[in-house]
Amino acid sequence: MLSVQFETSASEDAVRRLRRVEGQIGGIIRMLESGRECREVFQQVAAATKALERAGFKLLAVQLRECLRDEAAAEQDGYSAAEIEKLFLSLR
Repeated sequence: MLSVQFETSASEDAVRRLRRVEGQIGGIIRMLESGRECREVFQQVAAATKALERAGFKLLAVQLRECLRDEAAAEQDGYSAAEIEKLFLSLR
């Protein structure tokens, strides 16, 4: 099934990126709790958002490669060209 089969290196990279985002979110929460300046908080929110987007695009790129490798299997698993486009656009 294509939906859960990511290359090990891609999965590890995605987890590493997501853990970094997790840390950034924790930092943002601490900033809010300590009453940090609004501008500083929003800069960190923007950085975390960008990092999360990059992780999503990385995972989507891996999925696209897999789908291109075996289009028939991808279609059978529900990954038509239209579905892939929908996933891609959902990240923006």
